[in-house]
Amino acid sequence: MPSTIPAPHASAPRPRERGTTPSEATTPALFRPITIRGLEIRNRVWVPPLCQYSVTARDGVPHDWHLVHLGAMAAGGAGLVMAEATAVSPEGRISDHDTGLWNDAQAEAWSQITAFLRSQGAASGIQLAHAGRKASVWPEFRRLPGSQPIEEGGWPTVAPSAVAFDGLREPTALDEPGILAVIDDFRAAARRAVDAGFDLVEVHAAHGYLIHQFLSPLSNRRDDRWGGSLENRARLLLETVRAVRDEIGERMPLFVRFSATDWAPGGWDEEQTSIAAGWAAEVGADFFDISTGGLVRDVRIPVGPAYQAAHAEFVGDRAGVSVSAVGRITTPAQAEALVASGAADAVMFGKAMMRDPHFALRAAHELGADTSMWPPQYVRARPDLNDGEW
Repeated sequence: MPSTIPAPHASAPRPRERGTTPSEATTPALFRPITIRGLEIRNRVWVPPLCQYSVTARDGVPHDWHLVHLGAMAAGGAGLVMAEATAVSPEGRISDHDTGLWNDAQAEAWSQITAFLRSQGAASGIQLAHAGRKASVWPEFRRLPGSQPIEEGGWPTVAPSAVAFDGLREPTALDEPGILAVIDDFRAAARRAVDAGFDLVEVHAAHGYLIHQFLSPLSNRRDDRWGGSLENRARLLLETVRAVRDEIGERMPLFVRFSATDWAPGGWDEEQTSIAAGWAAEVGADFFDISTGGLVRDVRIPVGPAYQAAHAEFVGDRAGVSVSAVGRITTPAQAEALVASGAADAVMFGKAMMRDPHFALRAAHELGADTSMWPPQYVRARPDLNDGEW
């Protein structure tokens, strides 16, 4: 990190795309390709990281479930398919059923999945993560309360400060060598992501996990160079982005996922998010995936249609960066309006994609977009070749 952190470009204009060609002028905004560094993504219908808690061997190695889960969405027309929050170290897992990228066996397994995604025309991304104080919990399917006991396969957790997430065991505050080791783990995982054939990587700085824990003053009580001021609380994020960029080179896109607000007084908010996004862009990040929440339990969140999209628009406009929106965006028309208006550059569809892995094909049909992305095996089912109805 330089002696001074780059100033936020809060007043910078939002980047604008090049003028549209005649063919693009008639193409719905949601289905116009987007180029980020050396990668062209075929449309703006994207799959966010969706934790599956399905590594029953507890070794972090993805398997057939992950291939079918992600592959179906690629075959279903998604432009970008993001693999779930994938731990950069064993202790960084949310649960012992999570995927990982801390060894070569995991990278080899991921390479089979990225090859299939590419064969279907989709870009592949992976979210690199460390759960911090929210690690060592039971897999979601078991829904047992509290931390997984050490004697039953759990492990000690770490955080910026020894402040527990409500209902979980108290973490150990990371010391300086521990923080530097985390950065090295992200660096090594990024190298394996390249080797595994991913087209882009995302640094997970959201949902109350380790980097978010450093960002928020509610969980970061430190008084050293990793805590206190916004510059210090953002240091882990910026050092991680810098390390990941060093590993992946200049052509591969680097995303960051933020929670734009903790929804709690005195916590992380969209103003701080926009400043940190500007800094992250200065040191190598290209695109920002904007969600909310996760740091504090039982906060009041005004959930509703596209309830987080305004936060994405705020961060994009204030920081002058490209953003995606996520959260209760369930219809093609909703998403088209967000992208066409410039509120977001792409839309992440989570539950909508899980309900219908062919959501992108359906959206193309409803919006009148090009249908050439249909897999040839499925073309005979295309609505325009039948009765016109989905």
